[in-house]
Amino acid sequence: MSISEYNFPEDLKKMTAWELTLLCDEIRDFLLENVSKTGGHLASNLGVVELTTALHAVFDSPTDRILWDVGHQSYVHKILTGRADDFSGLRQYGGLSGFPKRSESPHDVYDAGHSSDSISIGLGIAEARDRQGEDFNVVTVIGDGALTGGVAYEALNNAGASKSKMIIIINDNQMSISSNVGGMTQHLTRLRMSPGYNSLKDRVRAMSSKNVLSNLLYRGLGKIRDGIKTTLIKGNSVFDNLGFKSYGPFNGHDIVELIEAFEGAKRIDGSVVLHVVTKKGKGVEVIENMPEKFHGIGPFNLKTFEPLSKPDGKSWSDVFSNKLMEMALRDDRITAICPAMVSGTGLSEMFAEMPDRIVDVGIAEQHAVSYATGLALGGMRPFISVYSTFLQRAYDEIVTNVCLQNLPVVFCIDRAGNVGQDGETHNGQFDLSYLSHMPNMTVMVPYDDRELRDMMEYALQLGTPCAIRYPRGTAIESDGRFSTPITTGCEVLRKGTKSAIIAVGKYVDNALRAAEILQRARIETTVINARFVKPLDEQGLRRACGQASVIITLEDNVVSGGLGAAVNASFVKGIRRPRIINLGWPDEFIRCGKTEMLEEVYGLDPLSIANRIKYEL
Repeated sequence: MSISEYNFPEDLKKMTAWELTLLCDEIRDFLLENVSKTGGHLASNLGVVELTTALHAVFDSPTDRILWDVGHQSYVHKILTGRADDFSGLRQYGGLSGFPKRSESPHDVYDAGHSSDSISIGLGIAEARDRQGEDFNVVTVIGDGALTGGVAYEALNNAGASKSKMIIIINDNQMSISSNVGGMTQHLTRLRMSPGYNSLKDRVRAMSSKNVLSNLLYRGLGKIRDGIKTTLIKGNSVFDNLGFKSYGPFNGHDIVELIEAFEGAKRIDGSVVLHVVTKKGKGVEVIENMPEKFHGIGPFNLKTFEPLSKPDGKSWSDVFSNKLMEMALRDDRITAICPAMVSGTGLSEMFAEMPDRIVDVGIAEQHAVSYATGLALGGMRPFISVYSTFLQRAYDEIVTNVCLQNLPVVFCIDRAGNVGQDGETHNGQFDLSYLSHMPNMTVMVPYDDRELRDMMEYALQLGTPCAIRYPRGTAIESDGRFSTPITTGCEVLRKGTKSAIIAVGKYVDNALRAAEILQRARIETTVINARFVKPLDEQGLRRACGQASVIITLEDNVVSGGLGAAVNASFVKGIRRPRIINLGWPDEFIRCGKTEMLEEVYGLDPLSIANRIKYEL
């Protein structure tokens, strides 16, 4: 019987523990086969197969609410809630999201994607339930990595004192994307090694020797609910001190142990924390040994586990990290700060070779910015390396700590703009807008690898708040054609007459290709690399646009508040007011899909840009 033939999650209630164990093997095979074709988050999902199966066997989703923090580990949840047939479209435009999505299924409680929020949301749902006299369980699954996020502590503080019951499951796999760091990680490690864990294992082993466990494998889950006594071991943890009843650690790959733990948690009065230990990539040795590599991957060969396509050059992350190492070797003031993204932002080599010059603060973007503030006040030159979508979480700290005090903190913003298949929660399409209106902030966008390196040097010399944002993927390699210094402001790459395109970042390349299409129609178009979104090189842009009657602004950002808005405001102040068309992402959340296809859908590809100019002329 194939996975798609089951009636999930209802069929789980009828299966014996032995049948559930066999099902877990089938799910792992299903994940490997499907993710090898579409790409996605693999290691994290292989690590929660038993955990997710036990959850759906014990709890009654969607009546019971199961919340997944971050949500990249929700593939098994999707399979067990009737979506196995949709996996061919995983992370494709119009297909299955790689994260929980309310519009996709009633089993998805909220649209996840960022870390550390699930306890807060779960507590809100639990209190709404109690106020309205409803009766269901609220279960939050949060990783040990997500527990390094400050909002998780805020939620625990609130939830521990609340009278509304919720069940919090800590999925302790000792990883986020990179290895976890910090005091909570050390605390969980101590709990993992505690005598209570050994006692629990001894107790299960004793049950097995008396054939109790063997009998359990063939008994229905209904009988487990009715009569099996749980093997919960009371711990002495920070969670107890906050007001929870905490138990564990439990073996996250033992379906029987998990079922007993979840059944026991349902019967306990008050909020419960269960500490479950899992292993990323469980069941596939090559992935267990390299969980970071298989955290988020593209399509791969199922036999060799090698990617089906390889980049044909250095990534933007590589260009950034190589340059930062070079700068750090000659300037002792430079310190790299990374919120749990050492490998994701290309800093693994620096972390290995210069460990005293890089600090991984965990999933704690607000702290990262405040910590950088302290370093800057102490005379250091911090460079914060972070994904655009996650920097949003530190908006207040950027404004009040860095910009207000005009401190020399450099934000190196990776995965800016559209990131493709990770979808709405991971697109970095807002940073130009929210950074540009901050006083004292300089915002730069490199077109090629040379410009990124030059902008990093410029930011160091400037000594005030700077943001440099660059996209996911392979960096455009400079061929030397365009090489004026950054300090000259905007750069004219091509000269035309009636029309002009002002672009930044990777979309400068789309502008150049659009100009080539227009040239074949005998329309000469000026192409300008703005470089700076703030401060905008207003005089240089006006000179470069000349007498063009139509000006297109082009950016990998929402149109509202970005480059286009700045150009509009600039030209309004001038004597001549040409027709300006702002092209970028619209005022909406962009669904998952391949970036090139999304650009065609939204009119940001070279042909669409050329056609728009023809229409306007």
